[in-house]
Amino acid sequence: MKKKLYTIGIVASMYNIHPQTLRLYEKEGLLKPTRSKGRTRYYTEEDLQRLEFILSLSRDLGVNLAGIDIILRMKEQIEELEAHIQKLIEFIQKEISYQENEEIRSIILAEKRDLLKVIKKG
Repeated sequence: MKKKLYTIGIVASMYNIHPQTLRLYEKEGLLKPTRSKGRTRYYTEEDLQRLEFILSLSRDLGVNLAGIDIILRMKEQIEELEAHIQKLIEFIQKEISYQENEEIRSIILAEKRDLLKVIKKG
C-alpha cells in the first residue's frame, strides 16, 4: 500500500502555518520529510502526527524549539524502552509457557510409568 504524501504547501495550509516554519522545524531536526529527486519535500502521515505534537507543545504549552527537541528525544527513548519491555514480556511469557509445558510433560510421563507398572503387574 502506498503511503500518502503531502507537499510543504499543503501541510502549511492544513495547519495554518507558514512554509518557512516547516523549513525551520526541518533545519532544527524536529521534522525529517522525505525528498524527491528534485528535492521536493514530502511529508508522510507520521510526519503530520509529529508536526501536530510539535505544534501542540509550541502553541498550547509555549515550549520553545530547544525544549521541543528535548521532549521529542525523550519521547523516542520512552518508545524504544516500551518496545524493549514488550519484547521482554513476550520472552517471559514464552518461558513460563515452556516451564508449564515441561511440568505437564513430567506429569504425563510419571502417569505413563505408573500405568505401565500397573499393566506389568496385571
